[in-house]
Amino acid sequence: MPRTCLVTGAASGIGRAVSARLRAQGHSVIGADLKDTDICVDLATDVGRAQLVERAGSLSGGRLDVVIAGAGVAAPDPITLKVNYFGAVATLEGLRPLLAAGRDPRAVAISSVAFIQPYDSSIVDAALADDEAMASAAAQAAVDREEGHLIYGASKFALARWIRRAAVTEEWAGAGIPLNAIAPGTVLTPMTQALIDNPELRDVADSAVPMPLNGHARPEQVAFLLSWLTSPENSHVTGQVIFIDGGAEAVLRGGDIW
Repeated sequence: MPRTCLVTGAASGIGRAVSARLRAQGHSVIGADLKDTDICVDLATDVGRAQLVERAGSLSGGRLDVVIAGAGVAAPDPITLKVNYFGAVATLEGLRPLLAAGRDPRAVAISSVAFIQPYDSSIVDAALADDEAMASAAAQAAVDREEGHLIYGASKFALARWIRRAAVTEEWAGAGIPLNAIAPGTVLTPMTQALIDNPELRDVADSAVPMPLNGHARPEQVAFLLSWLTSPENSHVTGQVIFIDGGAEAVLRGGDIW
């Protein structure tokens, strides 16, 4: 049966690929991104987050069956935290009432295998305390001491931890809404293209994210997992961060599961 879906980050990369897959399956997709989508908003801002919720309610007729929080930034800048964590959480929390009104509602966020790598704990702690000002200040402090590269991993770690905490609450599990995250390895998207095109940077990336099974992924190879996690068939998977990384997490952590 056709479902009504909302995907953030829908203009490119994984968001674009999963939007195309869902439409091909006969579902209605409302895309959100900075431009070239149904809802054009900046999820780094409170205004943009509020506009997303308002427009989603209007375009969906007051109910959603699927929410995929896929908007992301990978820059050594506090905006990465604002979009990847606070924007994603605002998307999921803000659209939860629409999901509660939907049929077999499901939600997924896009984290990253990068969350198992070094990160700035002060950023994570402030984010999970829902203190955006403090978290942003901690991210700026990381930039100032030339450790801006730690912001991305921190944003994805905080998001993964929020998912695990929220998924089992009355608002999510109690309302019958599975909530999960996926953790891709290196995916061939516009966000990673400059890195992949530079042989030296590509070698560094491949060392940090080794992918022994089939190497770098295409967005379409990630989209299928998102479409299943948000399908009615997923009745019991919740609170999970599912790695789709060609084996990178297993290489990096070995037998240390958690």
